[in-house]
Amino acid sequence: MPGTTIVEPLDLVGLQIPYHFRCPISLELMRDPVTVCTGQTYDRSSIESWVATGNTTCPVTRAPLSDFTFIPNHTLRRLIQDWCVENQAFGIQRIPTPKQPADPVMVRALLTQASAVSSPFQPRLSALRRLKGLARDSDKNRSVISSHDAREVLIDIVFSDTGSSELSVEALAVLVMFQLNESECESIGSDPNRVVYLSRMLFHSSIEVRINSASLIENVLSGTRSSDLRAQISNADEIFEGVVDILRNLNSYPRALRIGVRALFALCLVKQTRHKAVQAGAPATLIDRLADLDKCDAERALATIELLCRIPSGCSAFAAHALTVPLLVKTILKISDRATEYAAGALMALCSESEGSQREAVSAGVLTQLLLLVQSDCTERAKRKAQMLLKLLRDSWPEDSIGNSDDFACSEIVPF
Repeated sequence: MPGTTIVEPLDLVGLQIPYHFRCPISLELMRDPVTVCTGQTYDRSSIESWVATGNTTCPVTRAPLSDFTFIPNHTLRRLIQDWCVENQAFGIQRIPTPKQPADPVMVRALLTQASAVSSPFQPRLSALRRLKGLARDSDKNRSVISSHDAREVLIDIVFSDTGSSELSVEALAVLVMFQLNESECESIGSDPNRVVYLSRMLFHSSIEVRINSASLIENVLSGTRSSDLRAQISNADEIFEGVVDILRNLNSYPRALRIGVRALFALCLVKQTRHKAVQAGAPATLIDRLADLDKCDAERALATIELLCRIPSGCSAFAAHALTVPLLVKTILKISDRATEYAAGALMALCSESEGSQREAVSAGVLTQLLLLVQSDCTERAKRKAQMLLKLLRDSWPEDSIGNSDDFACSEIVPF
């Protein structure tokens, strides 16, 4: 709840929040006080939640809310901020001045200006940049913008104004902040010219433009149920090279890595074109960047590794990388149940194809990891993969590894 980080230290030191600074709904210090048509003041998030759940009355007076406009109470907010500053000695932090939500009338005007083909270039560009700023500010703003058919307008600008690269890339930057519906995804994915344009933008001089292009590609692939359409998109020239290069780029930052991994995974779900990912250098890049990824991105990267290990060229490429097997062994039980399952699956594929990978896995300590895995609370699929891998690796174990292993003796693995 908003204000929790402020209320807790107040309670600890016995500092009382002035009654009129508390929201009547949440009873917490207000961060963005707004006044409704009955004259009562509430914290914006609280009254918005109240109305969103179907309530049409003022929580305090119970009078009907004839108008759902919430007017910022700037005077009260400044008083609250001053009170916070006065009590900094008690660990109270000043509440930042909240940004006001986008005005629907202004949003409509900006979209009209941006889409006006007959208008001069600069006003259109300024309108798109203003929309981008509003969309970045809050989910509320994005909801307001989306409610005015913004996605349709932005798609049209992205692909109709490709001659004016600046307009196109600004519209693209706004568009990727919204989730497209299936028909919008199909309108992009079914047009070869649009797919080629996005693929070409993966090599733009600006890393931001490249990331946004990859983001839209992933959005379209994820939002399309047609396997034929996904195959058509993933078969576009150099689309894998562009996405892999985002991951390989040393200037890539967390958002770039996240979107690069998501786009590559979406592309690799198409079986027919996985060999293109291998040709583009995806195996080595995934292994090299795995340590730089957070939990969710690492899971997706490991899932992609397992997918690519299902084709011969992928297996060969991963087996040729000196860090693949040790890194996969190390990953087991370290990140999450999903990550463990994908790592075990990839190791299974590699070890099934290569005795060298089997020896590497044993040397990296896979035996202990797998024994711990089958006795853990992880998924049944992960346990099955671990049992299959233990059976496959049996001939590669050191002679004394079974007889002297208490872990093995008490494991649930049945004798082979």
